[in-house]
Amino acid sequence: MSTRIRCEVRDETPVTVVRLAGALDLSTMRSVHTVLDRCLATQPDALVVDLEKLDVTDPLALSVFAAAARRAADWPAVPMVLSAPPREAATWLAETTACRVVPVRRDCAEAAALAGAVAAPRLRARLEPVAGACRRARELVTDACGRWKIPELAGPASLVLSELVGNVVRHAGTPMQVTLTLRRPYLRVAVMDGSPDDPRAATEHDLRAEGGRGLMLVRELTQRWAAPRRARARWSGPCYRRTDRILRSRLL
Repeated sequence: MSTRIRCEVRDETPVTVVRLAGALDLSTMRSVHTVLDRCLATQPDALVVDLEKLDVTDPLALSVFAAAARRAADWPAVPMVLSAPPREAATWLAETTACRVVPVRRDCAEAAALAGAVAAPRLRARLEPVAGACRRARELVTDACGRWKIPELAGPASLVLSELVGNVVRHAGTPMQVTLTLRRPYLRVAVMDGSPDDPRAATEHDLRAEGGRGLMLVRELTQRWAAPRRARARWSGPCYRRTDRILRSRLL
C-alpha cells in the first residue's frame, strides 16, 4: 500500500474492520481498492471501513467506496458500511451517489451493528482434500437449504458443490474453505483453495473419458459462475435463483 495511506485490518468476527489513515486522493484510491478487495476475498459476514483518520484531499476519490460496495453486494454478498468520516468528507459523501450505495454511520460501533444486522445468512466449513470431502460438502448443502427453507435447491447445489470440491481434491490438493450464502434471490456457493492457478474448463472432451466435464456441469446448472483471482486463491461462485422457472431451465 502507498506510504501516503495506511490500513489496519482487524477480524472482529463476524465483522471485519478496515481502518484507513493518511491521504486519500486519485493516486492512493487504487491502493484502498486493493485492500478492500483482498478483505472481501475472505468472505467476512460484513465489512466496516473506518474513515476517522482519513484525510480526503480529492472528493472524487471517495468513489472507491461506492465501487467496492457494489462489487461486494454482487459477490461475495457482503454488506459494507463506512464509519466516522471527517466532517468535510461526510458532506461530500452526502452530496454524491456514494451514500445511496454504501451507508455511513457516525462511529465504528454503529457501523458494525448495522453491518451485522443486514449480513446475509452464511455457512462455512473447512475441508481437507480427502476422499470424503465431497460427501461432507453435500451434507453442508442439505443442512443450509433445510435451515434456510429452500429445500428445492439442495439437489442442484449439492451437485455443483461436489464438482467444485472434487476439483480441489483432484487438482489443487490443498485444504479448502467452503461457503454458502443466501442473499435473496440467490444462493451462492464458493470454494477457496490454496492453488495460485486459475481453474479452466476443458475446450475439448473425450466422450469416453470418465472426467473433465466438471466445470461444464457447473456452468449448466448455475445462473452464472466466476473464478476471480484474489489474494492468490481460487474462487468459484455459482448462483442459483430461487425460482422454479430458472431452475428448470438450468436443469434441462
